[in-house]
Amino acid sequence: MHKESAIREPLILGHKTYHEITVDVCKPIEDKAPRAWYVLFAIALIIAIYGIGCIFYLLGTGIGVWGLNKTIGWAWDITNFVWWVGIGHAGTLISAVLLLFRQKWRMAINRSAEAMTIFAVFMAGTFPLIHMGRLWLGYWVFPLPNQFGSLWVNFNSPLLWDVFAISTYLSVSLVFWYIGLIPDFATLRDRVKRPIPKKMYSILSFGWSGRAKHWNRFELVSLVLAGVATPLVFSVHSIVSFDFATSVIPGWHTTIFPPYFVAGAVFSGFAMVQTLLLVMRKAMKLEAYIHTKHVEYMNIVIMVTGSIVGTAYITELFISWYSGVEYEGYAFMNRATGPYWWAYWSMMTCNVISPQLMWFRPLRRSLYFTFFISIIVNIGMWFERYVIIVTSLHRDYLPSSWSMHYPSHIDIGVYIGTIGIFFVFFLLFARFFPVVPIAELKSILKSSGESYKNGDVPHHTPSNDAPAVEAPAPAKEEKAAAPAVSAEEMKEKASKLMEKIGAASGDAKDDLKAISGVGPVLEDKLNGIGIFTYEQVSKMTKEEYDLLDELTASFPGRAERDDWAGQAKELMNKSNS
Repeated sequence: MHKESAIREPLILGHKTYHEITVDVCKPIEDKAPRAWYVLFAIALIIAIYGIGCIFYLLGTGIGVWGLNKTIGWAWDITNFVWWVGIGHAGTLISAVLLLFRQKWRMAINRSAEAMTIFAVFMAGTFPLIHMGRLWLGYWVFPLPNQFGSLWVNFNSPLLWDVFAISTYLSVSLVFWYIGLIPDFATLRDRVKRPIPKKMYSILSFGWSGRAKHWNRFELVSLVLAGVATPLVFSVHSIVSFDFATSVIPGWHTTIFPPYFVAGAVFSGFAMVQTLLLVMRKAMKLEAYIHTKHVEYMNIVIMVTGSIVGTAYITELFISWYSGVEYEGYAFMNRATGPYWWAYWSMMTCNVISPQLMWFRPLRRSLYFTFFISIIVNIGMWFERYVIIVTSLHRDYLPSSWSMHYPSHIDIGVYIGTIGIFFVFFLLFARFFPVVPIAELKSILKSSGESYKNGDVPHHTPSNDAPAVEAPAPAKEEKAAAPAVSAEEMKEKASKLMEKIGAASGDAKDDLKAISGVGPVLEDKLNGIGIFTYEQVSKMTKEEYDLLDELTASFPGRAERDDWAGQAKELMNKSNS
């Protein structure tokens, strides 16, 4: 096991056991959803329905209902497309790059980030489709045989590169997300009682049994996918930037766009992860697994990428002056002082100034401040795309063609609707799938769990019926330092335990071996203490578990980890029915 420095803050708070991790993550799925989930889902669904209505109205009427004109042929539609693609960037970064760098803090957030990626790319793909106008004729883009011969798409166009880049990105992200879910699907399969969910999780788990061969292949496939996905982190948004950089329009024709767009995508993606997780940790009661340290790490990434984006803004301004090209200089001066000055300075405030507040440790560790800044950043990143697109188009080479863009209510409705649809998808994911990876969290419990870092919890112990291994005799110095517990003390602890759980007769004893973790040897020890029935075991809490560990001196922590009390209650219910 990798030893972690004691000065590092734990990534799992509280005295958590393996069993408690499983219960905490599965509880929102197995039980009725929290009230906060229903409230959020209702709000998201109303917004989504409104957005879908706007989309149907647009398809039925035509894209003339947008606020486009002959000068500004791209506006909210392409702005929203690039914004959603950028938001989907963080999932691959957290999944692939941080996995290759073995960053443990990613394990609490990667599942939600991957889901966010998939849903964000779905939303991004909506805009090119509805931009076709007559979507039912969309098959015309394929090279179908006809009387004029097959008409092929233009492979030299960056717009076509987008199709291949984003579809590849979506495919890899989807596979990565699903592979990580398989062990957790198996856990849910074994826990749920209702037949339909049990069948569903059984199919989704692909027969996972947790054998060493399965884990070996799981790790291998994860690493391979991480290696394949890592170039996508840089390629996808670079290709999206070529939509603009390969043109000759002032303000677009620049080589800085690919790295600038990639940094901006990571910047906005991490901000959206913060927004989602800060809400989800509260709604799903996962504060022990997603907490201040995770927020701080993500805020550092936001601070760094925000600084890169700010540097790109300044570089653009410098090059527009240094190049000596009059049109380039005017394009950037028009952004800062022209009719859209408010959008430009909103972008600069949100994306350049606000992330620099993260240099102050109390602020970057504040959950409320982080939630506020995460929303500010994504507002700023939307304005960035709007400024790049609209301000570069609305005043071109011919002053007689200059125009302004005024969004229609359909522009706004479609955009707001995609946000609603995105949250509907994410909330359904959180309701039926584990929002944090159970197996991966357990893998870091001993190195990054609060109790283990403090030395309060013993190490993991052998399986159910494995014979106890006799510990080597301690040195004389150790004997002197830690004298054996006297018989009187043991008797006193046994009496205290029996007071808590009640006495029982050996004549009516239950088969304690039916409890997972209790073998014949341990059953004899429990009987020797005076524990004979399920009812006694069902009354155990943390205090009784600790007393039992001291009395049996066998596999400390097992009773609590395996939830003997919960098992005993189930056995009592079965015997009574």
